Amino acid sequence: MIPKSFPVKKYSSAHDRFLKPAIVKFFEREFCGMFGPVVRENIADALIRLFNSTCPESSRLKPGQVIWNALDKRTRGDSDNRRYQPVILTLVDDDDVKMFEKGTSIKTIRKNVIARMIREAYKQDAVLSTRDLSLLLVNDASYISNNRIEYEKEKQKVLPHAGVIHDMGSTVTHKRIIIYKYVVEKKDPSVIARETNHSQPAVDRYIKDFNRVKTLVRDNKDIDFIHHTTNIAKPVVNQYLQIINNYVKER
Repeated sequence: MIPKSFPVKKYSSAHDRFLKPAIVKFFEREFCGMFGPVVRENIADALIRLFNSTCPESSRLKPGQVIWNALDKRTRGDSDNRRYQPVILTLVDDDDVKMFEKGTSIKTIRKNVIARMIREAYKQDAVLSTRDLSLLLVNDASYISNNRIEYEKEKQKVLPHAGVIHDMGSTVTHKRIIIYKYVVEKKDPSVIARETNHSQPAVDRYIKDFNRVKTLVRDNKDIDFIHHTTNIAKPVVNQYLQIINNYVKER
């Protein structure tokens, strides 16, 4: 065995102060004989990658911001292989303070906060669910959902939350907004898909359903007949009927 040089003897133990050697030493000590040196090194590298991916540098955070592990937008929440993406979300910013100073209602401020965080997560390749927002804002999930829906109706915009991106849950409001853009604003389906954060097939499907409802309405069929014939939920049929009555019949 080649003897260690003086500098190696003096300084080699300093490596133990760093994360990877500490992990390797831990597995060597606690799982003696179970893993060889190469496996220990590989485990250490994998754990460090996991740590770095879930714990971004805190120096990136601004006052009022938090780190949250949100669902990666390329995976679904009901998937066995779902992945998570650490995102930085702004719970409070200067605009919120200005609204408080103006006496703006708490509900209005909250709706803006919800919209902001949903957009921030999406820009970081993740999606927030109602449950995420409920936990972050310490509020009932149904109340958060109603706030989001009200915001979307008021702004005529669809926020890129988990239900929209993965076509999950109740998206009645989104269907109405999509059809409104198609019928009233006369926008191309590809533009509508981009503006509403929906896939092209989803937009095409909603437009097709609307046209089916419109055809049956012109044939003087009632809502029950339309529902049973098309298998479209009655709340959705009602929203399509509202658009037809307000924007189509008189044209």
